[in-house]
Amino acid sequence: MSAPANYRPALASGRPRRIWRWLAIAGLVLAIAYAGAYGFFAYEMRQSPNQFAEVMAHAGPVPFLVFPFESMWLKARAGALQPGDLAPDFDLPRLDHSGSVRLSSMRGARPVVLIFGSYT
Repeated sequence: MSAPANYRPALASGRPRRIWRWLAIAGLVLAIAYAGAYGFFAYEMRQSPNQFAEVMAHAGPVPFLVFPFESMWLKARAGALQPGDLAPDFDLPRLDHSGSVRLSSMRGARPVVLIFGSYT
C-alpha cells in the first residue's frame, strides 16, 4: 500500500519550526520583561525608603519570589562608608521630648553606641 499523493510527513510540514520559533520569541519576550522588572526594582530600591515602601505596597509578594531581593537590597543600600570613616551627622529627638541630640556634639567627648532596632 502506498501513501496518498498529498501526504507529507510531520517533520516536513514546518510545524516543529513554527513551534520552536514561537518558543524562542516567547522566551525572548519573557527575558526582556524580567530584565526590565529587575531594573525597575533595583532603581526603586535606591530611592527613599518611603517611596520604595509605596511601590512595594502595590507590588504584592510576587517580586520577593521572582527576584533575589536580599542581595539586591544589600547592594542598593550598601552606602559608601568604609571602616574607620566618621559616621554621618544626624539629630534625634530626646525620649522626654525636651529637645534633640546631635551626634557631632558628642564627637570626642565620650564613646557613642548606636543601636537600631524595634523594641515593640
